Amino acid sequence: MKSLFVALFLCLCMPFHAFSQDFDRYFADKTLRVDYIFTGDATRQEIYLDELCSLPGWAGRRHHLGELPLEGNGDITMTDKATGKVIYRTSFSSLFQEWISEEEAKHVGRGFENTFLLPYPKQAAEVTVRLKDAYHKPCAVFSHEVNPDDILIHQRGIARITPHRYLLQSGSTADCIDVAIMAEGYTEAEMDLFYADAQKACDALFAHEPFKRFKGRFNVVAVACPSEDSGVSIPRENKWKATAVSSHFDTFYSDRYLTTRRVKAIHDWLAGIPYEHIIILANTDTYGGGGIYNSYTLTTAHHPMFWPVVVHEFGHSFGGLADEYAYDEAPSPLYPYTVEPWEQNITTLVDFKSKWKDMLPEGTPVPTPVETDSATIYTKVGVFEGGGYTKKGVYRPATECRMKINEAPRFCPVCERALERIIRFYTDK
Repeated sequence: MKSLFVALFLCLCMPFHAFSQDFDRYFADKTLRVDYIFTGDATRQEIYLDELCSLPGWAGRRHHLGELPLEGNGDITMTDKATGKVIYRTSFSSLFQEWISEEEAKHVGRGFENTFLLPYPKQAAEVTVRLKDAYHKPCAVFSHEVNPDDILIHQRGIARITPHRYLLQSGSTADCIDVAIMAEGYTEAEMDLFYADAQKACDALFAHEPFKRFKGRFNVVAVACPSEDSGVSIPRENKWKATAVSSHFDTFYSDRYLTTRRVKAIHDWLAGIPYEHIIILANTDTYGGGGIYNSYTLTTAHHPMFWPVVVHEFGHSFGGLADEYAYDEAPSPLYPYTVEPWEQNITTLVDFKSKWKDMLPEGTPVPTPVETDSATIYTKVGVFEGGGYTKKGVYRPATECRMKINEAPRFCPVCERALERIIRFYTDK
């Protein structure tokens, strides 16, 4: 009986021990920052290596190393050169991949900065980056070797660390998800205002489930990146500001789409501070924002809708959730009807069983009529037509949700489950 108990105990302990052993075997407690340029147009995309950087410490996961958190619009795979073993994978989306669906991409080529954080390999490794099209097929693939002893890997984060202040510190970087909230368009004289705004963003996030329930698994740090000018750029008003990460409204000529293409600047400001996910607060009362999966959230701090918008955009950047609103009769180029979207909160019904079919009450009609009861419009799970920017052929899980309207007080049950799964992926051992 004793030997059976010991064997059972060893089996239960093996997964965590194996994952920890794999990390310590292949990686140092450092971060490899890899900067790429994604280039091309609507018909051709390419990837180029820009720079490799070394950062002190590793704030990312040390388990589930060979698994993707979500499919994303692209992925990165690191393999050990000597053995060919996959030692780390992650996924992402990018502003570039949104842009290639725009009209401009049919007439001109552009290059976009993209930066990713990987654990620092102890031995030579090969990194492969893939971009995928709207049909989930690879449209650009690029591989390169990383020699950890390369003298041209730029060491950052050793000195001149940006001033910062923790708003929430629940535990070590190894145990928690580390979120950095950055200042954009705040001058040195406005940093007290920034810290107050960052606290409001933190409070907004953890007022929502499942973040509220898992608050003890997060660290949040406010990073006081100074700008020369106060405010951010609004091209349609001919207002251009000199700011920390050069953000601006009118991305893709959409008034409220606030983004930046200066991704390297974001990561330069954060060098030396543990972080995995990024929220950028813009010092303006103009309405707008943007969130890109595993890249960043960027939102305005002084508009009356700041509270719901920062949470909505973090749903994109952290949880990979899709927009559930719809404004066009035509199909979106981002969501062809013949493929199932990778985002967990919309479906084309091509592979609905992989989404929230298990959460549907028995007898629920598909499509589901819009719910009119104010007591259940946020909680009744169904298959409601309209989502992913198009009114037909794409479906969402609830009549209303934080991913659809600012007035929603919460995420719908499907979005909550999707977010909980991501939190657990990063923190369960």
